[in-house]
Amino acid sequence: MVSAEDIKPAQELIQVFQRARKNLRIYPVNNPVYSKTIEDAFARADDFLEEHGDLELKFRQNEIMIGDKTIYSADREDNFAFFFFRDGVRELSFRRGLTLDEMKGFLQAISFDFERQSEDDDIVTMLWEGDFEHIKYVVDGSFLLEDEVYENQATARAKTEPASEVDLKRIYDDVLMEEAAARQTQVIQVTKADLLALQKEMERDQQDKLPRLIEILFELFRGSSAQEYGGIVNLINEAFEYCARNGNLRMALGILEAAKNPPGGAEDEGLMKEELKRVFEFACSPGIVGMLGERLDSGEILDADAFDEYVRHLDKKAVPSFITILGELKTMEARKQVINALVFLGEKDIHALAKGLSDDRWYVVRNIIYIFRRIGDKRALEFLSRAAHHQDVRVRMEVLKTLGELEGHGMMSVLKEALDDPETSIRLTAVRALGRIKSNSSKRIIMDRISSKPFLDFEFNEKKECFEALANWNDPGTEEFLLKALRSTSFFKRARMDEFRACAAYSLGLVRCRSALEPLEKLKGAKNGLLREYAYKAIKRIEYGQ
Repeated sequence: MVSAEDIKPAQELIQVFQRARKNLRIYPVNNPVYSKTIEDAFARADDFLEEHGDLELKFRQNEIMIGDKTIYSADREDNFAFFFFRDGVRELSFRRGLTLDEMKGFLQAISFDFERQSEDDDIVTMLWEGDFEHIKYVVDGSFLLEDEVYENQATARAKTEPASEVDLKRIYDDVLMEEAAARQTQVIQVTKADLLALQKEMERDQQDKLPRLIEILFELFRGSSAQEYGGIVNLINEAFEYCARNGNLRMALGILEAAKNPPGGAEDEGLMKEELKRVFEFACSPGIVGMLGERLDSGEILDADAFDEYVRHLDKKAVPSFITILGELKTMEARKQVINALVFLGEKDIHALAKGLSDDRWYVVRNIIYIFRRIGDKRALEFLSRAAHHQDVRVRMEVLKTLGELEGHGMMSVLKEALDDPETSIRLTAVRALGRIKSNSSKRIIMDRISSKPFLDFEFNEKKECFEALANWNDPGTEEFLLKALRSTSFFKRARMDEFRACAAYSLGLVRCRSALEPLEKLKGAKNGLLREYAYKAIKRIEYGQ
């Protein structure tokens, strides 16, 4: 813990993070300043942690605190404390053992241009996606579901979810006392009376006797007739429900394993396996998956490996059930596990996953699109057009990101239309997606946009983004286009034209166009400071790879 004497070093470290955030927003990833900023910040943080121990920060709207000591304060709403506070981050800690990659991920997260006027993303999402081991955070629970109305609907639905009244509590002691003798006897056919007696015993069973109970149920198949299979499977499902309700995933896995590999020697083994399919159908049902969702939300299922193994036993029938709970979960960790489950299950049935795009809740739709992106199946492209015009900007943003990563060549019309979206963040994402696809069609769309008359009046960042995307095509045609843009002149709107030429210089540096050196050298003496700076940087990149 940081003591009162360590306040000043902590304040200095906050300043380091602020400067790093500024640098990472200014310089491109392959710029030496970008890398050095990350390395210097890591060195300062590592030294601090080594000397003072873990750093634990608390956030208020305009303050950052350590314990009850304020180490940072500001009155403006755009201050560093408010940057975390507005998205629900209340505590942030850095632990000893912090790695350079973790510091890089953290700084990239806080320097990401979230375009806050569009509310398309937040710092919590970026920290979650980083999955840091030595950087931890605490989020205000009221921020985890971003729409209170939807949260209330999810809570009401969870409360009315049907559940079986049968509870496994106890088995007669005399059954367990005769266990040794039972092992030495042959299994005989089970009558209806036997099944009724066993069910009564199950209702009085204690959890520590559950493994033996499940073993007995599966042993019953050996000597049972086909007529008894249905009754035994019903009892197995009741045992499974008990495990799900109590979060006993390991025991539930044992049931699924036993159902997958039932004991041999049955009178009709084929029919028995057919009946046991009902166990897997039950495991996929909304009731069971809903119980597991509640356990995930409460944090009572801490064994992530067991949950992942459980999901691997399920089939595509579980997709609708997991989509349902995805919209009801309140904790980030629970959502992450369910998203991972849907990545695995959705690959088995893209069409079932696509039905989630019709959900009324924007965050469910965005998560479904994100899952499509994780799966990486280009068959998903046919479903994305229905979400391309979603009323929520965050959904449209996710569609465009996915189109870029899946290289949606057949979706050029969607991307081209997005270039005229009123939201700046949507336009920028569309440009990046076009650059990522790298087809002749997407190149032509970007060139046409740069050549259009309104382009000169675009904000500098948007102009720069278009030129940077064009640098993905390192070919003679691109170089010729960029050189022509660099030599452009205009008597009117001279400042805007200088920005335009600065962007062309920047892109020529990215493609390392040596034929651009001569005109770039002439621009080193330009009156416009931005044009001089970008010409100089382009020359260094072309000649020295910097």
